[in-house]
Amino acid sequence: MGMSKNNWPLVSVITVNYNQSEVTCEFLESFRKISYPRTELFVVDNASPDDHPEIIQEKYPEIHFLQTKKNLGFAGGNNAALPYCKGKYILFINNDTEVPTGFLEPLVEVLEKNPRVAMVSPKIHYFHTPDTFQFAGFTPIHPITIRNFAIGFGEKDKGQYDVTCETGSIFGAAMLVSMDVIRKVGMMAEIFFLYYEEHDWGAHIKKAGYQIYYQGKSLVLHKESISTIKESPFQIFYLTRGRILYARRNNHGITKLLSMLYLNIIAVPKQMLHYLLKNRPDLVKASFRALWWHWTHFKNIHGLPKLPKEN
Repeated sequence: MGMSKNNWPLVSVITVNYNQSEVTCEFLESFRKISYPRTELFVVDNASPDDHPEIIQEKYPEIHFLQTKKNLGFAGGNNAALPYCKGKYILFINNDTEVPTGFLEPLVEVLEKNPRVAMVSPKIHYFHTPDTFQFAGFTPIHPITIRNFAIGFGEKDKGQYDVTCETGSIFGAAMLVSMDVIRKVGMMAEIFFLYYEEHDWGAHIKKAGYQIYYQGKSLVLHKESISTIKESPFQIFYLTRGRILYARRNNHGITKLLSMLYLNIIAVPKQMLHYLLKNRPDLVKASFRALWWHWTHFKNIHGLPKLPKEN
């Protein structure tokens, strides 16, 4: 798509900082070198308690810097910047990523070429093992087990996923989304706080008749380590709660019933037994707290927050 510099649409870029100013600055440093001509950049500090996020604005005066009053989680932090965005497309990108110069053009091309495509993610490699995939698209989320798998995970990149195609779900670490669709369908659901919210958003956007794409011609490097899955009670609580919440929000009828039975009677009890045998009572408790949350919360768990009307 031989576009001249002036024809590229404006892309609003949102990244969220929480106690990681240094990492955020490394991301911004890499972003300064990109070839895409028209961007505006928002950094949302999610009320970091042990950090000096002011340094981000001092070093990178070109950014729009927003600070929230409390930690709003992944969805809430990203949503906080949306009312200020003027872009045709919004790039949601983790602050613990670094980007190659030409990563953005191929993503924008996917959305420009096909108005039915509402969201697109690039291929993601691990920053510390840059030849290794974290993500090259997702398998569809299984309606009963609420599980999906990252295609390419852990494989070496030999060009096998340099394709552009529809994919089962979106990857929150880097996703380009049409602002028009956000206006129509709504923003990410803040009830999740952490985990599953981008999958839930993708499901709502698909239900509205749009497609989700993977663009193998674009690459983002993610600083998550391939080896360390830190199991903390905080993480296990939100992961377990998010998985069940996704099922409650996106399943209906018999599928919903089967999914609830599976998650409540098989999946989570099995997980609790696993942690018990590993002598992790803290994680057993976190899993139980996630179940308990669902048994005690029946109202206001549906819908997506709407973007405030333009002034």
